[in-house]
Amino acid sequence: MSDAPPLTGYLAPEDYLAPLLGELESLGASSVSVHGRLALVPGPILPAAWAQNTWLGVQRIRIESIADGAAKLRAIQRNWALYAFHLHRRAALIEARLPVVRPKPLRFPQAPPTAPLGSWTLLDHDTILAAARCSSPFRHGEARFVEDRQAPPNRAYLKLWEALTLIRRHPVPGERCIDLGASPGGWTWALQRLGARVVAVDKAPLDPAIAALPGVETRAASAFALDPRALGPVDWLFSDVVCYPARLLKLVQRWIEAGTCRNFVCTLKFQGPTDHETARAFAAIPGSRLMHLHHNKHELTWANVA
Repeated sequence: MSDAPPLTGYLAPEDYLAPLLGELESLGASSVSVHGRLALVPGPILPAAWAQNTWLGVQRIRIESIADGAAKLRAIQRNWALYAFHLHRRAALIEARLPVVRPKPLRFPQAPPTAPLGSWTLLDHDTILAAARCSSPFRHGEARFVEDRQAPPNRAYLKLWEALTLIRRHPVPGERCIDLGASPGGWTWALQRLGARVVAVDKAPLDPAIAALPGVETRAASAFALDPRALGPVDWLFSDVVCYPARLLKLVQRWIEAGTCRNFVCTLKFQGPTDHETARAFAAIPGSRLMHLHHNKHELTWANVA
């Protein structure tokens, strides 16, 4: 039996390797090796929110040929997703000998896939890195949906759909939601479609078609000027407000202290350097989940549901 520590892989989102490496450093990771967007760290899993997909129990597999590589992967399990950062031709030839995996886009609020999906890559000509289990149910953490290209005023709703899919919870008909920073109304539209009653808060106006939807109430106000107790009980608080994460943290803490809301989904938008300290403060709130979504940019999504 090997005494080597387990190996964990952290796959950064496109263009956001630097925030992942900074986060891993802040979490005390040592001996980090980087292969494309994949950061390998000896030891058990770390709570790295900037990993769009985390590879658990990574194995190094020596292979003698393309056929041998495919056979050794098939011997572990059926479904694999290739992450290729080099040796693309050799990797593609191995992939061609594996069962085809072509997941269809989800129709929200359809549940995410449940079939095991491993990830692999070629470390060098004769070595595969493979993880039979990963943190995300989606290939490379890339959640894709059947989009509505007509009704919503922008594509921000995809970020909300992804967050709700990953936490496996969403508002149900009749629940009351607060949508902070709602303009032009993408999140409000998505919540209203679920049958929720939505209070859309923004100093900027909503798209008129969204403001006119049944069950939507608009308030021309700043998200930071609201008194949670004055609004009364709400089932969900949503925020896609553009502000520094530290300011959003104070807003969330005020709502938590008020005790008037049970569920939260908020976007931490980083302006300039990534604020890892504030991100850790969000993650430390009991019951929290902090994650980088496929539809996030230089931002993280924080969720806390009852």
